[in-house]
Amino acid sequence: MYSILLAVLLVISGLLIVIVAMQPSKTNAASSLSGGADQLFGKQKARGFEAFLIRVTVILGTIFLGLTLALEFLSNR
Repeated sequence: MYSILLAVLLVISGLLIVIVAMQPSKTNAASSLSGGADQLFGKQKARGFEAFLIRVTVILGTIFLGLTLALEFLSNR
């Protein structure tokens, strides 16, 4: 059981790295001059493919956390 969960954890972590790397950056050069106020007040919801990537990242992160906790529980028994 431990080996199967560890293999799934490795696959999930690889997918998580790829998904995070695919996300577009949201920084611009002017944000250092404005103090980031444009990010605070000008926040827009992600749409389309970007929203899909965010949703997949949250799901994979949750699965990663759950598998990590399960492996820790199994290793202590």
